[in-house]
Amino acid sequence: MTARVTLYTRPGCHLCDDARVLIERVCAELGEHYDEISIAGDPELERRFGHEVPVTLVDGQQHDYWRVDPARLRAALS
Repeated sequence: MTARVTLYTRPGCHLCDDARVLIERVCAELGEHYDEISIAGDPELERRFGHEVPVTLVDGQQHDYWRVDPARLRAALS
């Protein structure tokens, strides 16, 4: 099954940990899946997202960065 949500993270990021919990909860409620991708060690991802992690994409489009708003995520997935 293809994930509609992608979460870009880096190790040791407390905002990433918070975002993961919210995304897991919303995706479970709606029967959706998500992928998590670490930007650590990938120069292109570090350049693109380094100052904004966690970054959330929905259907391939950037949706949020730094914080995840669960209501906004639910609306985007509905």
